[in-house]
Amino acid sequence: MAKQGKRLRAAHEAFAGKENLSVEDAVTLIKGNSNAKFDETVEVAMNLGVDPRHADQMVRGVVNLPNGTGKTVRVAVFARGPKADEAKEAGADIVGAEDLMESIQSGKIDFDRCIATPDMMPLVGRLGKILGPRNLMPNPKVGTVTMDVAQAVNSAKGGQVQFKVEKAGVIHAGVGKVSFDAEKLAENIRAFVDAVAKAKPTGAKGAYLRKVSLSSTMGPGVSVDLASATGN
Repeated sequence: MAKQGKRLRAAHEAFAGKENLSVEDAVTLIKGNSNAKFDETVEVAMNLGVDPRHADQMVRGVVNLPNGTGKTVRVAVFARGPKADEAKEAGADIVGAEDLMESIQSGKIDFDRCIATPDMMPLVGRLGKILGPRNLMPNPKVGTVTMDVAQAVNSAKGGQVQFKVEKAGVIHAGVGKVSFDAEKLAENIRAFVDAVAKAKPTGAKGAYLRKVSLSSTMGPGVSVDLASATGN
């Protein structure tokens, strides 16, 4: 534990006094101070000028990161018949209907994305209290309620990231791995920030994008210059 403590202290010292960096400088700092024994995820946190308790200030959406996430995504699909076959052929990890619903109700949730054909939503709706809090509920707004299950499965496994603002007006997401090239991480970060910027709700008043910070899974965070993050 002492060794981990030294690593963390060293990282905090390296980050001390540094803020509002360019995306490239922030990525370089994070990559240079990642000392975990695993390939850490690079995470972005965005503070937004919204109050998601109001429906017209809710922010949610989806973005396809140009360089993927580096994460293996397990996908569950609610479908029957030919659509179930299509999902399996596309590489879905779990495909089912009532059997999948019962498995989830029993507490077995070993997937990262849930997709459903529209006709399955009455069934899936019964799982709202389980899937909703985990941000796993299929939703047509982010393309997870669709007849094109093959495309949805491919997108989920190919670097698509969903986002949804939390109560405090913050959005978190993983945008790649520390092992990625700095240039690819920067591209992913700007793609994510751009998607959130474009998802600005009608009820947002004043400054919408207030703060963007980057960190690795085990490391401290650093704020990023908004102009650099948005490419302006």
